[in-house]
Amino acid sequence: MKRSREMKKISEINSAIEELSMLAVVKPGGNHEIAHISTRPFLSLCYFVLQVLDKIGPTMAVLRQDVHQNIKRLELGYELDPSMNSNLVEILKTEASKGKARKRSSCSKAFLWLTRSLDFSSTLLQTLEKDSKKNMEQIVQEAYDATLSPWHGWISSAAFRANLKASAQVAIKLVPDSKTFMDLLKEKDENCDTLKEKMKILVSFLVPFLEDVHSILKMYNLDRIKST
Repeated sequence: MKRSREMKKISEINSAIEELSMLAVVKPGGNHEIAHISTRPFLSLCYFVLQVLDKIGPTMAVLRQDVHQNIKRLELGYELDPSMNSNLVEILKTEASKGKARKRSSCSKAFLWLTRSLDFSSTLLQTLEKDSKKNMEQIVQEAYDATLSPWHGWISSAAFRANLKASAQVAIKLVPDSKTFMDLLKEKDENCDTLKEKMKILVSFLVPFLEDVHSILKMYNLDRIKST
């Protein structure tokens, strides 16, 4: 599912921009109900979320595990019937018609939570692009509070906060400082201004795409679902 970045020799952010360029929500006549969101590029984009979480470090372990499990669930659904499940909107429609969309193991819920993880990544990168000197732990916490916290029950929220607290109290280096994190995102010999510009481009693609996705999720009554 993932493309070989070694062969393409492009950065993770460039790869994410490339995936998004193929992923714009197709809405014939502006109709979300018959929209098309290609499954494979969406999953490739979600691997970018894993890469971002890996660079933040072990404090993201709980969220990373959740993202990885949801990617694998959608991948499995796609591989069972690639022709039928090449469009994520069709997956939503099919599961909704069978009364399965809100089930714990549904592809629809995996799609919902991956979308929210993309919200988190978009918010984090947007904040970092605007103020690269801001404390990284604060950026992570604010991104979580704005995007994921409203949908996490007390167990999930407590697990995230426990990890973040542990990173501060036990080993502060588990969360890199902002400069180190930016360096991890850079291509070789790339300067900070160029990286910021690419982050800005990526966010400019992500924001309208995610707005469309949330509109579609709302159509299928999935937008208000919370975890335990």
